[in-house]
Parts: sequence; structure tokens; C-alpha cells
Amino acid sequence: MTLLRCSSFYRTEPVGFVDQEDFVNAVAEVRTVLTARALLQALQQIETEMGRVRTTRWGPRIIDLDILLFGQEVVQEGDLVIPHPELHRRRFVLVPLNELASYVIHPSFGVSIQGLMQRLQDESRVERIV
Repeated sequence: MTLLRCSSFYRTEPVGFVDQEDFVNAVAEVRTVLTARALLQALQQIETEMGRVRTTRWGPRIIDLDILLFGQEVVQEGDLVIPHPELHRRRFVLVPLNELASYVIHPSFGVSIQGLMQRLQDESRVERIV
């Protein structure tokens, strides 16, 4: 896996389980020869090695790595859904993704990331920090 680009870092308020500290979010573009399933396994291994313990859904965690898009592929395999099913609803995802790839078309909706940003109803706080 090769890192191609990374967005700025953003301090964001929690969504879902809100009684917790703010998060830091970013989006990275990578090139890989892995399948989507193998990439998911690699990301989960990184999370485990960094000490992530899965407890409360949307609760505090040291790291959370998600696959937002995988080229223009659409995957629906139980624990692996690509594009990420909440991508278009979450300001903390769309802001950094728009920074890197505003022109990319969401493969399920046929709308650019910039277009999704313009339609976004989530008004949660997303503040650029680096």
C-alpha cells in the first residue's frame, strides 16, 4: 500500500455517542494491489496493533480506519460496504474528502463529492487544525 495524498487534519465533534472528547479526522488516498476485503483486514490489523478495543458503537477509540471509496467499486458483503454507507451524511468525512477529491463521483449516487457537500444537512463542527 502506498500513501498518495493526505488531507488536512480536522477537529470534529462526536456523532452518535456524543458524551466523549472531540475526534481528529483526515482522509488519505492510497494505492494498493489488495482487494477491498484484504484492505479491510489490513486496516483492522493496524487498529488492533495500535490498541483499539471495540466496545461502544461510535464510542471513544484510539483509531478508526474506514474504507470510504475503492475506485468506483460498489461492494455489499455484510461487514464490508463500499462506498461507506454514511459517507454522504457526515460532515467530518466529506470536508476532508472534498479537500482531496471534490471531483470524484460517488459510484452509487452519481454525484461528485462537492455536490454531496452542497446537499449536506449535517451541521456538526468540523475545524481545520493542520
